[in-house]
Amino acid sequence: MKIVLLDKSTLGEDIDLSPIAALGELTAYENTPPALLAERIKDADVIIQNKVKITADALAKAERLKLICEAATGYDNIDLAACRERGIALCNVPGYSSESVAQLSVAMALALVTHLREYRAFVHSGEYSASGVANRLSPVFHDVAAMTWGVLGGGGIGGRVAEIAKAMGCKVLMYRRKQEGEFPLADIDTICKESDIISIHLPLTDQTRNLINRERIAMMKKTAIIINTARGAETDERALADAIKEGRLGGLGCDVYTEEPFSENHPFYELLGYDNVLLTPHNAWGSFESRARCVATIAKNIESFFDGHSQNQIV
Repeated sequence: MKIVLLDKSTLGEDIDLSPIAALGELTAYENTPPALLAERIKDADVIIQNKVKITADALAKAERLKLICEAATGYDNIDLAACRERGIALCNVPGYSSESVAQLSVAMALALVTHLREYRAFVHSGEYSASGVANRLSPVFHDVAAMTWGVLGGGGIGGRVAEIAKAMGCKVLMYRRKQEGEFPLADIDTICKESDIISIHLPLTDQTRNLINRERIAMMKKTAIIINTARGAETDERALADAIKEGRLGGLGCDVYTEEPFSENHPFYELLGYDNVLLTPHNAWGSFESRARCVATIAKNIESFFDGHSQNQIV
């Protein structure tokens, strides 16, 4: 069995791929640009990818391909219609990164709420030592326990963030489709109007695309903080950048973008250096433990599929 890993670099240099290599002949590429995709997968029985966009044109030339393994939970980068047409199965890895993404989401929110970046800069610049004053209390920060945290998405990640927010004393409002659960449900507009912190943990669908748009940003408190560790396209990035630049939002923490990595033409490039903006390189999912779980589950997905007991199969 020929297994091709298209973007090994996205899994990290420290991750052991032996559970996958034990199942067949593994060829691992650091990255795969679109121009090389068709050539690299044409003789594969299984392909594994994380960020590579799998197109119908490339799949048309992969006559041996039986299984695509998404090294993530989301699979919006794969042409599902083409997979169905050609009888190619798709498996993902659900739930492996919930702790990691929740951890970074909360860390971002707390860093912005407490102005850690500004206070750190004050000390590291030498200004604190030169000031002759034992403490500094500007910019002003507030207890997170006095805040309302709006959680968009009640799955594994959103649920974990809600639990942590509740443990810190926040009032938690949740936007989700399912009605059951311990947290009060609210519609998206109510969350935008009432929340001090809004964190996004939804899959990208036609319904969630551009969910946080210019109109909803206008509903928010001027002090509101937005955290996005889901998908960049769930927000209007231009509108978010404008709101930060014009002082109509308190802060922005983002780990995901419509263009990755984003270029100098991206709206968020204009925000580099802003004290109330934390931008990270799509690493929220990537704790060592999460990546090890991901590789182990991919290996199990492949093994189970060829044993006739498929798990985590989407198509």
